[in-house]
Amino acid sequence: MRKLSMDELNRKSVEEFKGSKKFPIIVILDNIRSMHNVGSVFRTADAFLLQGIYLCGYTPQPPHRDINKTALGATETVDWKYFAIVTEAIQSLRDADYKIFAIEQVENSISLQKFSLEQYDKLAVIFGNEVSGVGDEALKLCDGSIEIPQSGMKHSLNISVAAGIVLWEFVRTGIEKD
Repeated sequence: MRKLSMDELNRKSVEEFKGSKKFPIIVILDNIRSMHNVGSVFRTADAFLLQGIYLCGYTPQPPHRDINKTALGATETVDWKYFAIVTEAIQSLRDADYKIFAIEQVENSISLQKFSLEQYDKLAVIFGNEVSGVGDEALKLCDGSIEIPQSGMKHSLNISVAAGIVLWEFVRTGIEKD
């Protein structure tokens, strides 16, 4: 077995990435404290060619050394916007015909493996604060909630890990790029 070289990986340039068809998924990060988590989500969004990221509240914004440390350049490829208030971000997505789902453990949440993407042309998912999760005001505006099944004692995942799991499941199960 041999690792592939960088040339063999066929990495896109920034221009090629910007011109590529994207999965019609927007990630909303609301009041995320850790710059490393933000950078990791940027890197995941780049890996899966997502439409973009909305940073809300006190979520750190690029450029910043600690975001770049984990993003590894993804802040240059992935489109992003900042909103001081998450409800404004949600409303702008609603106005653009996105369906909005929280990634949160709430009553009547849908298990990730049972969530069907087929009925949605455009989707936004909200990941909330590392301690308190998705805020109540944002939850009220969501079309539903998706939960990652967990069996251990903590029933909690780091936000960057949760984002990786959810976004990979969406891409794996085939939401079409527009």
